[in-house]
Amino acid sequence: EKDIPVVNFIMHEIHCRRNIEVCCFCSESIPKSEMKNHIESEHVQVTCKCQVKIEKSLLKEHEASACPLRPAICQYCNIQLAFNKLQDHEVYCGARTETCSGCGRNIMVKDLTEHPRVCG
Repeated sequence: EKDIPVVNFIMHEIHCRRNIEVCCFCSESIPKSEMKNHIESEHVQVTCKCQVKIEKSLLKEHEASACPLRPAICQYCNIQLAFNKLQDHEVYCGARTETCSGCGRNIMVKDLTEHPRVCG
């Protein structure tokens, strides 16, 4: 799949046919001697901690951005919990109240950033 000078083309083509394979999963050109290792390291199916089966090469991206069990931080209390628990936790956590030192009223934690504009 690369440009080859005409004078070298026949030798190059012979070399490639003898030594290079195209991966049936990703269409990448791989030396025949490394194809088994390539498939095992890149394309073997693994199971994430969330029980999703995924290609090994895609696991890190899945764990970082799509896994429901990936770590997430509550915006109100900075506790770390699983992403799939975050929304319920933040609804509860944001509804807690703290006393405003300016007006003395109990303000929900989720409203604390906006409260100074209307305080007093």
